[in-house]
Amino acid sequence: MKAVILAGGFGTRLSEETISKPKPMVEIGDKPILWHILNIYSYWGINEFIICLGYKGYMIKEYFVNYHLHNCDITVDIKSGEIYYHNNFNQDWKITLVDTGLHTMTGGRIKRIQKYVNNETFMLTYGDAVADININELYKSHIKSNKIATVTAVRPPGRFGTLIIDNENNVIEFIEKPAGDGAWINGGFFVLEPEIFNYIKDDSTIFEREPLERLAKENQLNAYKHYGFWKAMDTLRDKIELENLWNSGTAPWKLWD
Repeated sequence: MKAVILAGGFGTRLSEETISKPKPMVEIGDKPILWHILNIYSYWGINEFIICLGYKGYMIKEYFVNYHLHNCDITVDIKSGEIYYHNNFNQDWKITLVDTGLHTMTGGRIKRIQKYVNNETFMLTYGDAVADININELYKSHIKSNKIATVTAVRPPGRFGTLIIDNENNVIEFIEKPAGDGAWINGGFFVLEPEIFNYIKDDSTIFEREPLERLAKENQLNAYKHYGFWKAMDTLRDKIELENLWNSGTAPWKLWD
């Protein structure tokens, strides 16, 4: 099975970083968040990827074309021009990099990679969020539902700390990151049947609007509830939080060795 990664947006809310690179190449630790996402899927046995490129997509191409150069110790034989790589990697990845347009909407990007999924069930996610999601259970939920699409539903924590105050205005409890308002939101990590392409008109289609709304009305959209860790890197604050988790050695999404 293949996993499709949407990696073409401008990432304007993270402009401190995305002015010089595409959002999926913004680093957590010393690796792009895109690398983290691929490792999540790879842990569950999915090693074929289709990456939908757009804004500064050439940087993502360059990273993977020169993957060993970026990640290995090397010896360069100046006389012969040969390069020797000294590190061995356990990634058995096959990555198709597709230019899906600079201004194409999310649905249009999916439509443009139709020929690469070979009329098979495929995974889909965004290039800016990580989770400790069980991909096997997600897939099982999708198959059991017998629907065209499955979306992972998550409940993110509240953004601000909560004060519990008694009748005399005494703070009796402080909760740093409460569970939010309890609403479920789209956490990405979809499973899609090839019929999904019939719901996408053209480059102007926003996947999260007409296609998903129509699927819901037709009772063709399954929800897989993920109760564990999930976080999108929308702002610089989010990047810093993710990086702190990674550097502390407690990153919940790091399932691999």
